[in-house]
Amino acid sequence: MASVSSATSASSHKEHETNGVADYASSFKAADTVIQLTETHMPKPDPNGLVFGSVFTDHMLTIEWSLKDGWQKPHIQPFGNLTIHPACSCLHYAVQIFEGMKAYRGPDDKVRLFRPILNIKRMLKSTDRSSLPSFDGVELLECIRKLVDLEQDWVPQSDSASLYIRPTFLGTEPSLGVKKPSRALLFVILSPVGSYFSTGVKPVSLWADSKYIRAWKGGTGDCKMGGNYGASIYAQCEAVGYGCQQVLWLYGDDHQITEVGTMNVFLHWINENGEEELATPPLDGIILPGVTRQSILELARKWGEFKVSERYLTMADLRRALEESRVMEMFGSGTACIVSPINRILYQEENLQIPCKENFPPLASRLMKEITDIQYGRTPSDWSFIV
Repeated sequence: MASVSSATSASSHKEHETNGVADYASSFKAADTVIQLTETHMPKPDPNGLVFGSVFTDHMLTIEWSLKDGWQKPHIQPFGNLTIHPACSCLHYAVQIFEGMKAYRGPDDKVRLFRPILNIKRMLKSTDRSSLPSFDGVELLECIRKLVDLEQDWVPQSDSASLYIRPTFLGTEPSLGVKKPSRALLFVILSPVGSYFSTGVKPVSLWADSKYIRAWKGGTGDCKMGGNYGASIYAQCEAVGYGCQQVLWLYGDDHQITEVGTMNVFLHWINENGEEELATPPLDGIILPGVTRQSILELARKWGEFKVSERYLTMADLRRALEESRVMEMFGSGTACIVSPINRILYQEENLQIPCKENFPPLASRLMKEITDIQYGRTPSDWSFIV
């Protein structure tokens, strides 16, 4: 099995810092992991009938921290319920963050993660913003590798399914005071998954309205916090009531396009200057820095076939471009769905039809293939982390 240092090229303290996962002397150490195996194994589900996030593997990872004693040894243990104090800060004040990544089984039967160091880097940023204790991200990645290695039989033998990895970090301060927690729990659970959307890989329709705001300047929109998602459910339900599947989040008086549901958003069009362009909103503090988003930008820039921009886009820009037949396609991106084409936007009581030939337009299809080929090991890449 590949070690973390070899897989991430992070064999020195300097390289750890370059990757944004600095080596904290007070961190837990993966080498200290205590493993307790379950006596009862759950049956593996049919990979063709998986419902996202509803089935979990036999084991989980837990790591406790306290201000008094620091980080404790990591434990890989049988999957089970958590026991926490009713006054925990995660329950009352949303002192909670999480991450999402996947493990994929390739045709060579090897299990791979996709650019996990980017997820760890983002988790550390969210950790800092939540006033939770920091840790060495490379050590967490090695703990996750150990867990996935133990549970590798749960990684589906399928090129349309994978093993979802959910690291979660909770403030477990047993007090109703609004303060930095003196206790915390970091844990990781695994779930075999198929398509994120119940309808499978199909174009999505969006409800665009400035009635609700996902994130704002100075807020936590660029961090992966549970509160960001819980607060979006009400708007999501309203979108369904309008016959749409997701919310297109807008910001400001000029109705800037920001994100799609829980995804980043891309517009492939002929811009105001007559240039073919792939554009996505910039990371200005309200946009989540998605790993898939970054990968799409890097791939498209490597191709060099059209302009690739991180720029502001408004609904007025989009509407005008549609009227002038300058929109080629539009799609969301994220770990769960990878690429999700958009075919309709309900905005100001008008249905804006987005070009979406044969359900999966050319650029979205090309990106989906290039990224999944790397994820499943069909294309060799240094973005792959072999477990």
